[in-house]
Amino acid sequence: MEKSEEEKIVIVGGGICGLATALALHRKGLESIVLEKSEKLRATGACIIMQPNGWRALHQLGIASKLRQTALPIQSGHYITVKDGKHTDLLVGNGGECRCLRRSDLMKTLAEELPPNTVRLGCKVVSIKVDANTSAYSILHLHDGTMLMPRVIIGCDGVNSVVASIVGLNSSRHFSTCAIRGVTHYQTLHPFGTAFYLFDKDGVRLGLLPINHNDVYWFLTRKLTSTADSMVSKDQKLIKESTVEAIKGFPNHITEMINNSDVDSLHLTDQMRYRAPWDLLRTKFCKGTVTLAGDALHAMAPFLAQGGSASLEDAVVLARCLSQNMGIALDPTGMKAARAALDQYAKERKMRVFWLSLETFVVGTMHDTSALLIF
Repeated sequence: MEKSEEEKIVIVGGGICGLATALALHRKGLESIVLEKSEKLRATGACIIMQPNGWRALHQLGIASKLRQTALPIQSGHYITVKDGKHTDLLVGNGGECRCLRRSDLMKTLAEELPPNTVRLGCKVVSIKVDANTSAYSILHLHDGTMLMPRVIIGCDGVNSVVASIVGLNSSRHFSTCAIRGVTHYQTLHPFGTAFYLFDKDGVRLGLLPINHNDVYWFLTRKLTSTADSMVSKDQKLIKESTVEAIKGFPNHITEMINNSDVDSLHLTDQMRYRAPWDLLRTKFCKGTVTLAGDALHAMAPFLAQGGSASLEDAVVLARCLSQNMGIALDPTGMKAARAALDQYAKERKMRVFWLSLETFVVGTMHDTSALLIF
């Protein structure tokens, strides 16, 4: 039997962006609920590289100081061509604060700051449509028959977003590059200090960043071999074996790092998806009072390490726009105020995410050494 509930703001997706958006709204005194289809909050991937703009957003969310305790600052960068051993210095974080956070630490910290019952687990959105009677409230249909009628719907449901199709964004595309990520724990201090290293040999690139004095996050990118990688991605032992095979000829301490990595941390992305930058220019970021944030809006492959930081920016800007507009009783239902808030959000974010997406697209397409200096 269907039941209906009226909510002011509903966030679809309980990942980093969804939780950050709920927290940003909470900091502004606005209530929201987060619908997460999984039965528990889970972080896809081991770590996230937090750039200076991400730290500014975390500061506004009130959790930057707590998260700094979990990760070392990355203070230098080194690009090494394996064949000749040539070293080149890299500028990390454009000279600003850059750290490597465990995704689980970030998710946990965001969730702990939210009011009780903000996140509803096991809630899968089946469909979204505009109320045919009032043409005002959108209606969310959940898998259990529940109908929600919120003033605002925010899609934070990732690269395969259900909400994005409502707004009118084209499907995401993918690069012909795959990425493998993992974490290695050292019983004694690891040898990398507080530096980012990037090794390059024959189109295979391996980067690493210290998380703390004993744990190192590493990632590898190489050409996609679709059939084989699709099979390997389902077996973490095969992921490790394929990584060791890919780095033949790399320094011994790098091979040892991969061999000693935590198998449970390994993740292979066989399709690095992105939202075409020209789609962002041509499409409105909202439809009525439905909008998008994070990967649902501007999915970026990890070439700039900006996906997470840009998502946190979305959360902060969106909460500010909603706070400035929805706090004023412009109309009985608040729908005009909601539309004004989302229009303001779209105006502020469009060119910012376009340029980030365009830069990521160029780097991903060219995949050349000079492009990596921005990291």
